Amino acid sequence: MSFLQITWTDPATLARGYLVIDRLVRGVSSGGLRMRAGCTLDEVRGLAEGMTAKEALNYDPDARYVPLGGAKGGIDFDPYDPRAKDVLTAYLYAMSPYIERFWTMGEDLGLRQSTIDEAIAKIGLQSSIQAVYPLLDDERKARQRLADAFEVTVDGVSLDELAGGYGVAEAALTGIQHLHLHNPTAFVQGFGSMGGATARYLAQAGVKVVGLADVHGVVANPAGLDVETLLLSRDAHGAIDRTRLRAEDRELDGDRWLDVEADVLVPAATSYAINEHNATRVNAELIVEAANMPVTPEAEAMIDALIIPDVVANSATNSWWWWTLFGDIDATAESAFEKIGTTMRRLVTKVLDDPESPRAAARRLAADALDEIEQRFRS
Repeated sequence: MSFLQITWTDPATLARGYLVIDRLVRGVSSGGLRMRAGCTLDEVRGLAEGMTAKEALNYDPDARYVPLGGAKGGIDFDPYDPRAKDVLTAYLYAMSPYIERFWTMGEDLGLRQSTIDEAIAKIGLQSSIQAVYPLLDDERKARQRLADAFEVTVDGVSLDELAGGYGVAEAALTGIQHLHLHNPTAFVQGFGSMGGATARYLAQAGVKVVGLADVHGVVANPAGLDVETLLLSRDAHGAIDRTRLRAEDRELDGDRWLDVEADVLVPAATSYAINEHNATRVNAELIVEAANMPVTPEAEAMIDALIIPDVVANSATNSWWWWTLFGDIDATAESAFEKIGTTMRRLVTKVLDDPESPRAAARRLAADALDEIEQRFRS
């Protein structure tokens, strides 16, 4: 049972918003805020539970950062609507008592961190993660370190938009090695910060990215897409600039994203993207969950592919913030990528080598870590 559940209604648009705090650890929880039409309380509850596991899986007793509890926020509203910023600001104002003391959050589906930061400043809060400040040894130095990290760019893309996807790519490469896939191909559904970075680092590792999907449809090429050009020309919502496609690239309708043959499938967009209605169309050998809850339990039972679950595959998104803030890594791309790569490969290998399914193994490892954390702070 969740620690706290809140349902909010925007008086201007009647949009619904939700906050679920699944668990508090040292009095604080962590989890992003998403905005999408159709977002539900059940969805946010499931995401909050996943955040508790995601935090716990990266517990290192020798590190300064000790995982927080899990939480999630969600707003049932179209992020493309011109009123979206007003709805976001109203939601954050309503949730401000929790943001001040209990809930640290950042961007998720449909929202950029810069948009959240703008709204946070407008309602007079210090930061979207200010609830964690009392746990820091030196708040000033820690905040400066994170601010410095957010100023870092790597080949034209900010580090904060790359950390999570770099971790997903490392998870995928570990899965590829585990399955002994030779000359693997990949399809990435979603080309925002998570999907874009995943595609970049898979391509750089020699994995041929044969297809990408965004809100406008699918682009594909069995010989491989020019990921870097498409990455650097996408818009703020992760939409691909079709004018940058090459003559040999082809465009498909959005509902044909599972028709592109690839060894590795990375759902990096919405929850429940693979469900009982389309699971039989999955032809990949490896699924790496970059999005939160992209494969329903019903679909997973119908799929033969090896699935690296979201609580493992995309956990670096959250942890990079905390590793930086607490001082476990420097505010540099080199330090971030080294920590993410080492951590993700170790965690994914542990999960894949377990006799249980990867999802069951991840749940057990997370529960063991939470028990250890609770014991540590009880003694």
